[in-house]
Amino acid sequence: MFEPRTDRIRELSEIYPERIKELETIFSGRTNVYIDFANVIGWQDKLGWHVEIRRLKQLLDSFSSVEKVRFYNGTLLGDEKSELLIKDAQKFGYTVVTKPVKIMKLPVDVSGISSHSPDILRQFIRAPLLHKMDVETISYLNTRLRNLNKLGILYFEDRKCNFDVEIGRDMLLDFAKGEADHFVLWSGDSDFSDPIRQLLSDGKTVVLFVTARKVASELNELRGAGLRIFDIQKIRDFLCWPREMKATKSKKDSIS
Repeated sequence: MFEPRTDRIRELSEIYPERIKELETIFSGRTNVYIDFANVIGWQDKLGWHVEIRRLKQLLDSFSSVEKVRFYNGTLLGDEKSELLIKDAQKFGYTVVTKPVKIMKLPVDVSGISSHSPDILRQFIRAPLLHKMDVETISYLNTRLRNLNKLGILYFEDRKCNFDVEIGRDMLLDFAKGEADHFVLWSGDSDFSDPIRQLLSDGKTVVLFVTARKVASELNELRGAGLRIFDIQKIRDFLCWPREMKATKSKKDSIS
């Protein structure tokens, strides 16, 4: 059952009734939602608008069949914005799963290698591509790194915090405990193909909430097994920052 949690959602449901009907179909039974928020952040540049987590939770809470919303995101310790995001997610009622972001230092000091050595480059370039590069290309790239070294840049920082294992585990545990019949995943990563295939084979409904062209081929192949894909651009106005909204009260549902 749909019962809008805010006046804003009520007004938008009148502008976009087809979207609400589609969501009611997706949330037609006991539903758990799993949000890989690092993926969502990565989509925003392409989308040109932002997913505001308070409004997302308000929308999901408007459907009585949505029982649990899990929110997965790393915490960059000491970073005020990162820590505030986690606190906000907890305040808004998400079930939050977080862990510290790992910061890895990748050295780019080429002073100790020959100009045609690929030893430093192999950290950044996959082996099949690196093997296709001729000596001149490798020497050129090493020269560019040497120029950075002269400026005092001897390493790059790379941040890593992946929740694929935790999300896949939680989906299967929720299934094993009989906590949901519908599983909604906010991610299009190929690493989820195995737990999704398992859930589908056991007769459960699985829906990916993603944006166009952000679905791994391994997941697209599961459409034939019953996997559904919902493009979040359909519900942009329900999720985005107010200044990014496209709708007015007189506007009809024109999103394809």
